[in-house]
Amino acid sequence: MILSREHLNAGHVVLKQAEHYLDDGKRLDLAQRFIAGSIQQMSRVLKYYRSRLEEKAVFDEVLEDFQKELQKLPTAQSVEQLMASEGHTREKYYSTFDTIIQHPDFIFEKRTKRPPHNRLNALISFGNSIVYTMCLSEIYKTYLDPRIGYLHSTNFRRFSLNLDIAEIFKPIIVDRLIFSLVNKKMLTKKHFEKLTDGILLSEGRKVFISELDKKMQTTVQHRHLGKSVSYRRLIRLELYKLQKHLLGEKPYEPYTAKW
Repeated sequence: MILSREHLNAGHVVLKQAEHYLDDGKRLDLAQRFIAGSIQQMSRVLKYYRSRLEEKAVFDEVLEDFQKELQKLPTAQSVEQLMASEGHTREKYYSTFDTIIQHPDFIFEKRTKRPPHNRLNALISFGNSIVYTMCLSEIYKTYLDPRIGYLHSTNFRRFSLNLDIAEIFKPIIVDRLIFSLVNKKMLTKKHFEKLTDGILLSEGRKVFISELDKKMQTTVQHRHLGKSVSYRRLIRLELYKLQKHLLGEKPYEPYTAKW
């Protein structure tokens, strides 16, 4: 007998998900945790490159700003305030990309989407879309409902929980991979296609997907489990932690990379 996706849901978990969304305080608490996790991951990426590049002042300024934003998170009165804080920190984060890459063919300028206006934005959009799909795939292997998110509103979107979880992993998976592929010249301007209203990653898709697949299979030491787990497994473990939070078993603490 083949069961539909709905039959894999534990009704109690879904009810708890909805309860945490409808309760403003509980939703705000989870949204704060996702934002804090995202900022911590972005900080980890910047610290990695600060230790390897000469322009340390660029990173120091942004990292100091990140600490101020982290301290302000508990005072936020709404998810909208948190989203504004997230937008500010991400803008600061992106301002370091040109320092990290230092390549005339991959100038960041500013974040643009639908469509991306330059090659670096095209890479970010493409990589993020894959991580959103990966997170959705892992949610389907749990009792969680992907339609109920906390940082990203549950409204006209088909799915939103995967967007929340992706905030934790985009910096350490997508951004680190982009820096590596460009700096190692595995992706060059020949891998992109110029459109009338933007830039598209064309021939480079195979390279990006292949290298991302390798990255997802690589393992990192998990300090709580005491063993190595793959990046894909890390996503599933993050979902299990969220599920425990919803059930009142243990407060959710977002994963923080330690490399």
